[in-house]
Order: sequence, then C-alpha cells, then structure tokens
Amino acid sequence: TNCTSQHQFSEMEESSSSTPSSDDGEYTLLIELVHRHVGFHDAELASVWRMHGIQDFTFQELPMDTRHHSSCSTGNNIRPFRIVTFPWTAIETDYSVEDNEISDKDKGKTNLITALSRCTLIRSVIELWGCGPVLKDCVESVRASVSPHRHRRGCHLGAKAKPYSERSWKITIHTLGSTYNREEQGDMRSQFSFLDFPGPVQMKCPDDEFLFIREVELDSNGGAVYPRHSETKCIIPENDARPSLGCYFGRVLGNNRMGRNWRGSNRIEQFSLKKRKYLGPTSMDSELSLIMTNLALIDKGSFVFDPFTGTGSILLTAALRGAYVFGTDIDLRVLRGRSEDENILANFKQFNLPPPELVRCDNSLYHRHFRSHLPLFDAILTDPPYGIRAGARKSGSKRDEVRPVLDEHRHDHVAQTKPYAVSDVMADLLNVAAMTLKMGGRLTYIIPSMKDFNEDEDLPRHECLKLVSVCYQPLQTELGRRVVTLEKTNEYDEQKQAQYLESTWLNGAQSAEKCANIRERLLEVAKKKPGYEEKAAIRKQKRKLNKETKKRAKREQAAQAQEMLEDK
Repeated sequence: TNCTSQHQFSEMEESSSSTPSSDDGEYTLLIELVHRHVGFHDAELASVWRMHGIQDFTFQELPMDTRHHSSCSTGNNIRPFRIVTFPWTAIETDYSVEDNEISDKDKGKTNLITALSRCTLIRSVIELWGCGPVLKDCVESVRASVSPHRHRRGCHLGAKAKPYSERSWKITIHTLGSTYNREEQGDMRSQFSFLDFPGPVQMKCPDDEFLFIREVELDSNGGAVYPRHSETKCIIPENDARPSLGCYFGRVLGNNRMGRNWRGSNRIEQFSLKKRKYLGPTSMDSELSLIMTNLALIDKGSFVFDPFTGTGSILLTAALRGAYVFGTDIDLRVLRGRSEDENILANFKQFNLPPPELVRCDNSLYHRHFRSHLPLFDAILTDPPYGIRAGARKSGSKRDEVRPVLDEHRHDHVAQTKPYAVSDVMADLLNVAAMTLKMGGRLTYIIPSMKDFNEDEDLPRHECLKLVSVCYQPLQTELGRRVVTLEKTNEYDEQKQAQYLESTWLNGAQSAEKCANIRERLLEVAKKKPGYEEKAAIRKQKRKLNKETKKRAKREQAAQAQEMLEDK
C-alpha cells in the first residue's frame, strides 16, 4: 500500500521522541460555507450527516482573540466556518477521504468528500492542520500538529495516491474581504516553509493544494466590516492594524474532483431559473430548492410529493437528486403550460430527467382523490400559496347553484374554485403529510412571516410530526420566510382527524393570522414610510402605460393579420 511504500521515507521524520503519534488522536476538518442563506448552514449540514450515517464527530469552537473581539461584536452566528473533529480511528475504520478512485480497501467506508459534496452551501473543505486567532498562532499550531506526519505516511490518502516525495503542491492564500499584493502573500507563505514539501511546485492542478485562510469580521452581505482599502484603493491604517478573527491552514479535500471551490465550474448556476424554458411568478430559485431537498433527506430512489406544484421547480430539483417525483395542483392551466415548448415536461426534458407524474388535484380533498390510509411518500416538499404573489384556491363556487358541465366540454373544462384560507391550507398540508408520509419521512415547506412571528407559538403543528429545523431567510426589513422541516414520528389515527385539524394552531386564529394577509400587512407598513404616495402614483402611471402599450401592440398585430388575409 501507499502507507508501506513510504514507511522508510518517514521513519527518520517520526523517530524523534518529540514527534506526536499519528496513529491516535483526532482528524479535523474545516468547512467553509458561502456567506448566503446563513440561517440554513447548520440545518443542511446536519441533514447531510444524517443521510450518510455520519455520527461520531464533534464541533469545535472557532478561534478568536477575546482581547480584541467578542462573540457579540463579531456576529459569531454568521461566521462562515465550522470545525469538525473525528476520532482518527474512525478515519481508519469507518470513513475515507480519498480524492482519487476509491481503492478496494476503502469501498465499504463512507467517503467524507462525497458526503459533504451534497451540501449546497459548502464552498470548500480542508483537512485542518492548524488554526489560531492570528498568523503566528496558526503557524505554531501547525508545527505542533500531527497532520504533516500523517501526510508523509499517506495511509489515509488511499493506495492509489502518489508517494509523498512525488506529490506536486502549492499554497494558496485566501483572505476574506481583504486584498493583499503578491509580496504580502509571499510573506504569509514563507511562514510555513518549515514544512519543506519534497515534491515539485505546480500552480495548476497540483496533487495537494494547501490553503491559508485569514478570516475577518463580515457583515450580512459577506463584505468586510472593517475594509482594508478605501474606495480609492488606499490602505486604511486603523483597519489594516486590526487583528484577524481567525487563521487556518490545511490541505484542500476534493481538489482533484471539484477544485478548491466546490461551487465552481457552474455546479449550481447550471440549474438557474434563468436557463429554464418554463417559469411562473412563484417558481422557487434553484439554490433554495436544492437546500430543501437536503433538509428533506431526498436521495436516489426517494418518492417525493409536491401538493402545490405550480411550474414544477421544486419537483425538478428533487428529480436532480434521483427521486421519483409526483405533483398536484388545482390550476390545470399551470400544469399544462403555455405551449408544447413551455411547460413542466419541457423543463425536465431540458435536464434529461424522466417526466414527473402530474395530476390536477385539490389538496383540501386529498382523501377523495387518493387512498389516504396508505403511507406512500419518503418526503413532501412544497411552497404553499399564501397570497403574496398567488392566492390559494380550492374546489367550489360562490354561487348557490352551479350549472352542470356538458360532456363535450369536460376535456377542456377548468373547474371553478374559491378562496382557500391560509389557516386551512396549512392544516390540510400537515394532515396530508401525517397521513401519507412513511414513518421517518419528512415534510419541508416554506412559510412567510413578518417581524412579529413567534416560532414557538405561531408555527402550525401536528401530533404525528416532530419539528426538526426552522431556517429563516430575511427578504425585506419587515418580511422573511421560514423553511420548516418536520419528521413523521407517530402513526396516523383516522379516528382523530378532526382533533388533528383543530389543534393545528396553538393560539387558534391569532396564530393563523400571522402568516395570512401578508400582502395587505406589507402595504400597511409601506404606507407609513415617507414618500409612499408619490412612489405609488409613479408605479400606477407606469402600469397604465404598460397596459396601453400592450393593447396597442395587440391591435397592430390584429391589423397585420387582417391585412394578410385580405391580400390572400
């Protein structure tokens, strides 16, 4: 094996009594996350751990010099890093970190690179060799670390990895929110010259890329709170003198497969809504829906249901994960699409995915359409209508007497609908999930909310479903949305259906109203802001002009068509 072939090379290096043993202790990873959807970081990571059966790990606190920083002033909850530690024995027996083709020896192990690559929000993962609040502390941590000695032996790199003396390498400097010139970066690299790698330096596609990260305080948009340079590119002395929040050094994992930036090479952008053939006003953006598939533990072969399909954006990302997808919607026109080239099936065909099963159905009458007593689904993934962009509807009519539909009109008939109260939308959704999910299956849905929303009291609940996570995404100053994940833990009792529905809202109508009438409440808040009337008048004028332009274009189009007929 690779470990045996390098034994003689590393024997002298490890013979000193001062060298720590590489056969025990811990194996540490640093996970760098994108500075977006910050409230989703831990929930998505936990779901991926669960999906791959990864358990024996612990989180370590991030480094920070409390003399210069505090958790309050740095916004500790939005630091885009996590330090994860495994027992070294687990790396030898249960997990692997091979980047090349997995050897026969490690085929029964869980590959941590493969597992973590499922996370939408991970930017990079490094095998952490050392860390500290500032560069000096980080260098000393690497000197005392067992990781360089393990790397010389190469046991965990796999049997197909090159010998240590032949492995090409480079050191990359990654400074968040700050810019350093080549000379300054060279000085940082020189601090790690004691590692003295014997292999050749290779700037493109090396066998090992080592990464030094200098972390500073970041604001909610991912920019430096104390930028090193002004707008005129001049160094700001007091900000430049400010010590770093943390410094990290280690070997990049997944370098051969995905490069240092796991989100690079169009990995997420290829599924962007901008590239799809069929869209609607409520289509879910690809990044958030991919996160939702992880929260719901969707994997290859999962059976996934979306009761409010719309244009099918959530179903499509579930299918990208290898799931069988089934969707329903009360609006037949949305399911059919605009034309043969603009519909849900066209989107699936665009990504070479098998077509979904689509049914025109009213979720409030699920028990009439399907066998509700048979749990079918591994996951239910949905974005229910709340009336912000599209209002909820259910079967029915405002009229007391409804005319029957003639047989010759049934094929193209669009059934009448009436408003569907948000409180009933949520009660029915949770009830259908409790009925139809397999034990351990998950419901992941989106609920919009204003500032006064209380997660402990205002979230809908069900006796058969346990709350797993609530992830918050701010949209405006007053408005945000929560992605809620529930897991089925109890069997559904049909005799208690009325009781289930009545107990959906802890505080009854008061809780239900917190996620209803969002559009009206936003308008009330907007009207209180200065200059609202003037801006509203401008918007009204623009709408009027757009409407007139469309009418004019329609008339011109009709006139041209008439002229063509007359010419013929």
